[in-house]
Amino acid sequence: MKRLLITVALSFGAHLSAQAWSNHALASYRAFEPMPEVAQAPAVLAEPLEQFLAAQAQPIADLLQAQDAWAQAHLPHYPPLPAALRFDPAVASQGPQALRRAFLTALRVSPDSRLALYVQPDPWGPEPQAERLPHDAVSALPLRDKDGEKHRFVRLHAGQAVAPIAVLASASDEPDYGMDLNLWQDSPSSWGPGYGFGHIPFGNPSLDFATQAPFHMGYYHESGLIYAAAGFLKRTYPLLRAHQYQGLAQLAFRRGHPYWGWRFAGLALHYLQDLTQPYHASLAPGYSSARLIGIQLLALLGRPGAKNDMVVRLSNRHLVLERYESQMIQASAQARKAGPLEQALRDTAADASYGPWSDTTLRDEVARQAHAAGETVTAQLLATVPAGYVDDPTFDFGVHAGGIDLMAEVAQRGAPAKQALEQTLATLMRHFGVHSRRLVRAILQGAAP
Repeated sequence: MKRLLITVALSFGAHLSAQAWSNHALASYRAFEPMPEVAQAPAVLAEPLEQFLAAQAQPIADLLQAQDAWAQAHLPHYPPLPAALRFDPAVASQGPQALRRAFLTALRVSPDSRLALYVQPDPWGPEPQAERLPHDAVSALPLRDKDGEKHRFVRLHAGQAVAPIAVLASASDEPDYGMDLNLWQDSPSSWGPGYGFGHIPFGNPSLDFATQAPFHMGYYHESGLIYAAAGFLKRTYPLLRAHQYQGLAQLAFRRGHPYWGWRFAGLALHYLQDLTQPYHASLAPGYSSARLIGIQLLALLGRPGAKNDMVVRLSNRHLVLERYESQMIQASAQARKAGPLEQALRDTAADASYGPWSDTTLRDEVARQAHAAGETVTAQLLATVPAGYVDDPTFDFGVHAGGIDLMAEVAQRGAPAKQALEQTLATLMRHFGVHSRRLVRAILQGAAP
């Protein structure tokens, strides 16, 4: 039985998408418009990472050491930071590039992370006049037009004034630009084997974009049967990343580096926002443990068709959900007219109904809420989206997504179907907005003198 479930779980992890919402920045702009602490915050001056590190090397070293101790105490299966990777403030004497690399490796993120000075402009705002930045200057991942969406980046210069909401929203998309790539012992990178995370728990270590999945997914609420047989599913680390960047944001604010306060806050947001996506908080929505076991039994008997079909269906549903959300966000931006998603993202009515933020909120509230929505979201997709996209295992939606106008096809199925799906997505976006604001409020409160 144990071997059976392990094989099932590995099969899923090897095929599920490592990205959640297609472009976090576009949704983040809308989520923070009604939050005065962000929308009305005074402009900050862009600051190169190396300048911040040099000015605060010792406090950063102390913080990273404290964060490692926190993770050992609070995160099961967390591998302690190897002694050789500890951030040494003395490395500042070796120059800015040595300091930068020491910081990135102490965080155990990819040393190829760009962390450039840039923003992703708000498509609802005026056309930016600043210099455009190529994809490679901002992202360590190769350009993939997986859903027809084009990211736009413009350069910031050191000392240039920039609105905090632009820094925060732009950074909320940034962890998908390669920061969590190839961090494993079996990764084809020069840094992964030394990071101490062990072998990748699920996913294909030879596919760069897949190696970030365990940092962007959190399987915290699966059945006891699954965990008993496949405990490696607990080796996911979005809580680690959120804690790291939350602490860095608060340090930056307290020490007089507001640009990096907002930038690190945006990075922390990404992992929270990923966990509002049901397919990032649930292993296989729509499939019971008993059904998974039955499907794998057939595979072990030489009939893998049902397992292969299931993996394709899960992947397609995941991507369809992202694609529809992305198309809705882009269509509203182009029309400069708020639709159901924008209204949900701006909705602050439920903000005060939640308790204070804590170290367990991301797991116990955000991920649990998304996990609970998995069955409903799956049923809604099956009821409203053409079956060929969400229930046909012979069709790979990811291959064809860029040429599919999902909004138009769902509209052809009638207004009730369209409205039902969009209301389901609006519920998810409402959670996205509420929890995003909660985390930023917690960061700002924690940064107060």
